[in-house]
Amino acid sequence: MNPLVVEPAIDAAQVDQYLRKHVNSGYARLASLMNLPIEQSSRGVYIYDDQGRQYLDAGGYGVFFLGHGHPVVVEAVARQLQKNALASKLLLNPQQAFAAHALAAHCPGNLEYVFFCNSGAEATEAGLKLARLNGCRRTLSTLGGFHGKTLGALAVTGRESYREPFSGLLSDSDFVPFGDSVALELQLRASSQKACVILEPIQAEAGVVLPPPGYLRRVRELCNQYGAVLIIDEIQSGLGRTGYWWGCDHEQVVPDIMLVGKSLSGGCVPVSASATIYAPFNRNPTVHTSTFGANPLAMAAVQATLQVMVQEDLVARARLLGQDLHARFSALLQQRGWAERVELRSAGLLFGFEFADASIAANMVMALIEQRIIVCHSLNDHRVLRLTPSPLLSTEDCNWLLEGFAQALTTSMPSL
Repeated sequence: MNPLVVEPAIDAAQVDQYLRKHVNSGYARLASLMNLPIEQSSRGVYIYDDQGRQYLDAGGYGVFFLGHGHPVVVEAVARQLQKNALASKLLLNPQQAFAAHALAAHCPGNLEYVFFCNSGAEATEAGLKLARLNGCRRTLSTLGGFHGKTLGALAVTGRESYREPFSGLLSDSDFVPFGDSVALELQLRASSQKACVILEPIQAEAGVVLPPPGYLRRVRELCNQYGAVLIIDEIQSGLGRTGYWWGCDHEQVVPDIMLVGKSLSGGCVPVSASATIYAPFNRNPTVHTSTFGANPLAMAAVQATLQVMVQEDLVARARLLGQDLHARFSALLQQRGWAERVELRSAGLLFGFEFADASIAANMVMALIEQRIIVCHSLNDHRVLRLTPSPLLSTEDCNWLLEGFAQALTTSMPSL
């Protein structure tokens, strides 16, 4: 019989001191001002702080589609950890082959090659490099879009405040309004140079901005017409989040390059991928590499994640639960007289609540923490609070989410 293991109490003052001294003093000051609790452990759709208090995780920025520590994923990763955690990068890595096969089986159209990396920004970098190697000499992106903060990804991220401090280091990109296919066509027509078009099916970090019907299909048509390479960033919208395997499935669009991340990890091991037009990488396998990319631990997580998604029918569950939660949130806003002051946007289990100003959204984040509910803010629109819950929420969890949200709105919304 194993002895009971008691974890030592975490010294909050020491955590604050080390964050200020060794991590980021600005973040530490903000965390202190917000009186943020210390995250200790997680399991399923719950997070626990150092005082043992339980929180419902409706946040995580799209990572925890399977919740935390799904037993199938944990078992696969633990088994791989005992065998071979990191690859030599010289001998063949069978887990990379199996994971690529498993992911390609669920990709749209003829996307069959997979380049594995470690983060969404890295997937963007790989996609942009492939577009360049396929002859693209200019890049078109969308205002409000978010593709990461490494230099290549930042160059196509549509928020000036992030790009401006590094403007001398970034490659040139042209930006058009999201959802405006006419503006995109004007840009494509303006130059004879082959273009790369990169966009999200739904702009998550911009506050869950949905394009008009037919927009993605028209973008695909324009890329075909002008010989442009289409990169669709599914890092947040993919793998069931919107109630379909991929956000582009809503309009049966097949991109030339697709970026994947977030929930591909199964909530256990960071991993991302770029499913691609691959000929340049096939010709020269060393032109773009990653030391930790396709490591066996992450590959075990990918295979287990896809297995769970199929076996537990999580894509359909996300679609149905998303519809139910949207209806309940809409009814709540209407019944409480908030519908005119809070705009709700959603697709599957990706929700955005837009308030009149950023201060209300910030107050909501704090009020929801008091209700023991974890949510997301929006990097490209601070007025928007986002929810990215797991389809594994129970009826009781959904009630907790709705009731806690109602209480948070009561304390955060200014009086009429």
